[in-house]
Amino acid sequence: MPDANLATEYISTDADLICSVFASCFWASDRTRLLGGGEEPLYRPADEQIDYHQIIFRSDYAASALHEAAHWCIAGEQRRLLLDYGYWYEPDGRGVEQQRTFEAVEAKPQALEWMFSVAAGRQFRVSIDNLDGGVIDPFPFQLAVWQAAHRYRVFGLPRRAALFCQALQAHFRAGCYVNADNYLIGKIICN
Repeated sequence: MPDANLATEYISTDADLICSVFASCFWASDRTRLLGGGEEPLYRPADEQIDYHQIIFRSDYAASALHEAAHWCIAGEQRRLLLDYGYWYEPDGRGVEQQRTFEAVEAKPQALEWMFSVAAGRQFRVSIDNLDGGVIDPFPFQLAVWQAAHRYRVFGLPRRAALFCQALQAHFRAGCYVNADNYLIGKIICN
């Protein structure tokens, strides 16, 4: 009887595939890598130690990879030179006013994440990202994300986001990211 051998071949996860698609789009032009394994998401611009930009997402979560890629696709040239794009982040446990400020900043990135998810054949969830905060009606934020996705779908995506969507769709052979049927507000899942 032959010896039982452990598999030595690495099996790619969806997050790995998303990173690969991202690299095919942006490594040569922007020297930027999408990397998993972070305890928390972080954008780190190139510096003296590392000569390329890093978009670090949580663990190996494909949804986190798509979300952090969305932030990068929105950030302008000057923002991409700053740690975490120079933005503030108020941790979990935000009050109502702080949560609404967070939601105002997060609607566009989450709309892009939704479009990236459709292009990659993945389920999308709106993230309130405030489990320890007060009870807040999620519908206004869901509506804001839906409205932002609708505007992107009708008026067009930022250049980098469009390129990434097209590459995701070609790689995963998933749904058409501009099809209105993929963006029904009643289908938004919230967590």
